[in-house]
Amino acid sequence: MATRARYKRRRSQNRVGILWASFVVLILVTVVSIKSIGLMQKAGEYQAREMELQAQIDAEYARAEEIQEFERYTQTRKYIEDTAKDKLGLVYPGEIIFRNEGK
Repeated sequence: MATRARYKRRRSQNRVGILWASFVVLILVTVVSIKSIGLMQKAGEYQAREMELQAQIDAEYARAEEIQEFERYTQTRKYIEDTAKDKLGLVYPGEIIFRNEGK
């Protein structure tokens, strides 16, 4: 009979141990789940920020290309002629200029 009582006591101790282990595992799973949700939100924020920065980089590349095109244009004869006409009012001999008379 002593063995039977010892067996029941061991069995109840095992159940209590299993319950405690289950409780600890449940807490760990909960904590890990909460942290992973936070990490996924941060990853989404970082991805949005990365896309925003990439758009800014693309805009700056386009702007740099426009500046290079303007630099090439300023070194052409057409630019010199346009500037002379617009700013200095110079024209070729025999060229007729039409001006709008503003009211």
